[in-house]
Amino acid sequence: MRLSVTARIALLAIALALISNLALVGFVWKQTHDAAIGAVRRETIEKSDAMQAVYRSGGLAAVGGAIDDARAPGDVSLLLAIVDSGGRRVRGYAPDRVSVPIVPTNFRVADLDGASATSDVGYALHPVGRYWLLVGRSLDLVEAEQRAIERALAVAVMLSLALGIGAGLVLARYVALRLDDIAHAIEAAGQGDLSRRVPAAPARGDAFDRLGVRLNVMLEKVERLMTELRVVTDSMAHDLRSPLARLRTKTEQAVLIADPQAREAALGGLLVETDLVMRMLTMVIEISRSESVSRDRFTPIDLAELVEEIGELYEPVAEEAGFTFSVVVEDRPPPLRVHRELLSQALTNLIDNALKHAAGGRQAVLRLTRVAGGFAIQVEDRGEGIAQADRAQAMKRFGRLDSARTTPGAGLGMALIEAVARLHGGTFELADNNPGLIARILLPD
Repeated sequence: MRLSVTARIALLAIALALISNLALVGFVWKQTHDAAIGAVRRETIEKSDAMQAVYRSGGLAAVGGAIDDARAPGDVSLLLAIVDSGGRRVRGYAPDRVSVPIVPTNFRVADLDGASATSDVGYALHPVGRYWLLVGRSLDLVEAEQRAIERALAVAVMLSLALGIGAGLVLARYVALRLDDIAHAIEAAGQGDLSRRVPAAPARGDAFDRLGVRLNVMLEKVERLMTELRVVTDSMAHDLRSPLARLRTKTEQAVLIADPQAREAALGGLLVETDLVMRMLTMVIEISRSESVSRDRFTPIDLAELVEEIGELYEPVAEEAGFTFSVVVEDRPPPLRVHRELLSQALTNLIDNALKHAAGGRQAVLRLTRVAGGFAIQVEDRGEGIAQADRAQAMKRFGRLDSARTTPGAGLGMALIEAVARLHGGTFELADNNPGLIARILLPD
């Protein structure tokens, strides 16, 4: 049986809680056990040293007297005795015969009478004349305390397991709710509703919020592209209707014309209309290409050199059109990673628009300058410009102002420029040149 993701998360939380608590319980048990044994060890060594000092000062008789006085009433766990080399008790408090090796021992834990492991003793054994001094402490009390601690820790483990199960279920529910928000947004998108978004709080910055923010950005882009696709489809259907109708009419007329020269003139008109349609389709393909190109095709280039190359290429074209054309490089930035072909296409579109629509100004400037956060490549003209209210329309796909209806074109040039700027993480904007227009591409550094 395959478990759901939330069930696996819950089991993982339970397992982690149990493992961490077992590790904690083991650590506590080990620390308390070591502390108890350490206390017995210190006491045994101190009493052994004290008894040896008594022996050195008063002999074996003094040791016997000290043993008689050392054990407090009711203290049955203290072991203090003199034994012979065979392990038999001569005097003091100890088993009648000890079953451990009679050799010098600073401290050891063992069963002195060999009866069972429950009567372990921490003891020290040192020679005093021809006898041996046995000093120790029974570990029965320590073991009883350890068992009490073990029972308490077992209860703690059971409680931690129950709490772990509860925490796992809460965590699974939380994850399920967060994933449901994401799933609902994706399901809505699959059903055609691209307006739904994932509730996210970027300020928290957890993994779900980051996923939600990225998904929202993706949905916004998809929604924008779908909207633009509908606009493009509708606009192409509308804008192509006229040239295609003219193509059909001129074709019918050309078929009916008997005069060769008149037929040739009519066919020339067909070519003009065909070129217009081809330019529209080519521009749409270029815009789609700019929006889908991968950033791994970017290469470092010198923006100043690119601007100078394009300016040198267009200088004779501008002069032939009657323009005074100049290139101004105010700053030479370090190489930037850009898509050279698409950026070049965008810049040539900027210059073409200036030469085509600002003929009255007779002056154009291609400028590279530094701005806050990056660099601007802009074309400045002295034509009539575009009114503030008309700029949004001018930048739409197939957006053509009334003043541009008499000039050939498809209304896609500025849309391509904006798509290229967006591809590079920048923006495209129009501004006043007083008089004229400034069309600039802003690129981040």
